Amino acid sequence: LAILYHQAGRPADVLRLLVSYLGQGAFLYTNPTTRYVFYAMIFSMIKFLYMPFLLLNFCASVIASQAMISGIFSVVYQSITTRILPKFKVEYTSSKFRSQIYIAFVNWFLLFAVISMFFFFKASNKLAFAYGFAVTGTMTVTGIMMSLIFYLRRNYIRATLATFITCIDLLFLLSCLCKIPHGGYVSILLALIPLSVILIYTTGQRKMYSSLRPKPLDDFLDNYSNAYANAAHIRGTALFFAKDLNAITPYIPQTIFKNNIIYEDNIIVTVITRDDPFGIIGFFKGDLAVGLRIFEIHMGYMEIIDIEKILHNAGINAKVIFYGLEDIVTKNPLWKTYAFIKKITPSFVQFYKLPPYKLHGVVTIVEM
Repeated sequence: LAILYHQAGRPADVLRLLVSYLGQGAFLYTNPTTRYVFYAMIFSMIKFLYMPFLLLNFCASVIASQAMISGIFSVVYQSITTRILPKFKVEYTSSKFRSQIYIAFVNWFLLFAVISMFFFFKASNKLAFAYGFAVTGTMTVTGIMMSLIFYLRRNYIRATLATFITCIDLLFLLSCLCKIPHGGYVSILLALIPLSVILIYTTGQRKMYSSLRPKPLDDFLDNYSNAYANAAHIRGTALFFAKDLNAITPYIPQTIFKNNIIYEDNIIVTVITRDDPFGIIGFFKGDLAVGLRIFEIHMGYMEIIDIEKILHNAGINAKVIFYGLEDIVTKNPLWKTYAFIKKITPSFVQFYKLPPYKLHGVVTIVEM
C-alpha cells in the first residue's frame, strides 16, 4: 500500500499496479528460485511476445529517463528561484511552452553519474541494492514532508493518513539498511553531493550578507536625499537590484555616495518569489525619495521570467544597470568552497540574461 501510495495517483493506476504486483508475487510463490521475476513471468507465459515485450520495455525506459531528466530540471530550477541552490546557467528552449528549460550542468552531471554507476556496479543485481535503498529513502522523506505539510495546513485527517503510511515507509527503510554495505552506500554518497552544495551555499549566503554589513533603509535615504540635492545628475534612468529593501546592499551606496554616480531617475528593482507556482506581476511600489523609485517583480516559484521584457512593459528604459559583485577573502576551507561555487556559477544578471551593453558591475571585497 505504501508503494502504491507513492507511485500512483489515480484509482486506475493503483488498480493496474496492484494487479501487476500480485501477479509477480503469485509467480514468485510458484517459482521460488526465479531471479528476474518480471521477465521470467512473461517468457514462461507468452514466449512469442517476449522480444516485442523487451522492445516495449526499452522504449518505456527511455521515456522514463526523459521524464526523470525533465523532473530534475524542474526541481533544480525551483531550488534556484527559492535560493537554496546557486544560479546554474539555464537555457530557455521554447517561446511557447511554460518552463521548458535545459540546464547543461545538471544534464552532464547525470551523464557522469550514470556512466560511473555502470563501471562501479558492473551488474544489475548490485545496482538493485543501491536502487532499493534510494527508493525507500525517498519514500520515507516524501512521507515526512507530506505529513508536515498537511499538519501545518491543519488538514489533520490527511496528516494522520500520511503519518501512518510514513511509518510503513520507515519499516521498509529499516529493512533495507542491510543493503548499505552491498551498494546502498552509493545512494548515500550521491545524495550527499546536492545536500552538501545546498548546505554550503545557503550557509555561505547568510554569512556573506552578514559580512557585507548592509545599510539600513532610513540611513540610506538620509544620505541619498543629501547627495541627490547637492550633486549633479546624469540624464536617464539607472537600475539597481536589491534582495531586501530594508537592508540596502553595499554596492548601491558605494555607487551613489562614494563614486558620485547619481542619475535623474534611480529605480531599485526587487524580485520576490511567491509560495504559489505560477503568476508574474511587475509594478511600481512607490517613491522612496525624489528621483528614487521602487519596482517589484512578484513571480511564482516555477515561473521562467524575462526581466528585460517585464521592465519594458512597465515603461522602464534604463540607460544603465548596476549590479554587485562580491570578492570573497577568507582562510576558512568551508567559505573557500562557497567562494568557488559562487565563482563558477552565473551571476544574477547572467542568469536573467540582462542586456550586457547596459551592465556595470561594482565589486565589494568581503572578508569571511
